[in-house]
Amino acid sequence: QLAEYELVPEAWGGDTIVVEMSAQQNLGIDDLLEQLTVVAELEELTANPTGRAKGVVLEANLDVGRGPVATVLVDKGTLKVGDPIVAGAAWGKVRALINERGEQVKEAGPSTPVQVLGLSSVPQAGDEFRSAPDEKTARVVGESRGHTRRVLNQRGDARVQTGVKLEDIFSQIQSGEVATLNLVIKADVQGSLEAVTESLRKLERDEVKVAFVHRGVGGITENDITLAATTNATLIGFNVRPDRKSRDLAESEKVEIRTYEIIYKLLEDMERAMLGMLAPEFEEVVTGEAEVREIFRVPKLGAIAGCFIRTGVITRGTKVRFLRDGTIIWKGSIQSLRRFKDDVREVREGFECGIGLSDFQDLKPGDLIETFEEREIARV
Repeated sequence: QLAEYELVPEAWGGDTIVVEMSAQQNLGIDDLLEQLTVVAELEELTANPTGRAKGVVLEANLDVGRGPVATVLVDKGTLKVGDPIVAGAAWGKVRALINERGEQVKEAGPSTPVQVLGLSSVPQAGDEFRSAPDEKTARVVGESRGHTRRVLNQRGDARVQTGVKLEDIFSQIQSGEVATLNLVIKADVQGSLEAVTESLRKLERDEVKVAFVHRGVGGITENDITLAATTNATLIGFNVRPDRKSRDLAESEKVEIRTYEIIYKLLEDMERAMLGMLAPEFEEVVTGEAEVREIFRVPKLGAIAGCFIRTGVITRGTKVRFLRDGTIIWKGSIQSLRRFKDDVREVREGFECGIGLSDFQDLKPGDLIETFEEREIARV
């Protein structure tokens, strides 16, 4: 396949360097970096560190504490704190730059990845960013791009019509009708959102059309539920969860919410629905919810979360997930559960307790700890 694009490996007598590597297994990474350095020197690849910065957005997400956060790679020039900037339809003034070690820096030169804080909204992965002459220019450019995107999205959403539920798709296909599956998609980061969207688009067939009512980054909110109810859409969450109020609203409005953490599971469900072969469906029932109020550091045990049980019962040994701003950041088990100095099996609503998690130490006040179990839903 490489040869079709005139990329002939050195082993075949060509001049294309091939490095066998795996980031997951930590194999060949040093060799890749070494070969990149050699090629850069031979090709005399350089970048001008002077002038206004230009580069690309690698990833972006919405952080409630910090606002829109974009991870960018500088291509030319030097990006500095205080620079006016426009990235896709997002604009603003650089409030802070954070390097790969989590340290704040004052500037970032060519080939440097940094997180940028201070944007007006969450840009899309792949968007180009540029430093602007002033903040007014950045705002005008960003708002113009945003308007253009909204117009294009409205045109794309013209196909949104009375949708069908996922489990009803096959019966509508069998009746000879074209089924339209309206979807509201929420994901943890922009890259995940784009990957899910593109994968779902590829599943379209003559008999089934997919219409994206709304796509966004962040937790599933009551507004998402209301929109899904209005358009008879199925709500898909990728690495995000609805909060308690959103779950209650979804139940009352009979909105179907499906959450996933692995993209092929999502695609399998969609394909099976189109073939009338939906696998048994399981719903996650939240059995307890605890709010982290305070963090204690205990020798040999690490971080202990001082929690208040808001609803249900927290039981040691059940499945648990850790949520921050509606986004799942960790799943595992409770290592210890204590009331005062006593080890306990469970703690009920309205009481306080100390929770130690098995291998997660990044605890912050305001985070939520949910325990849950999976129950099969009877199909009717």
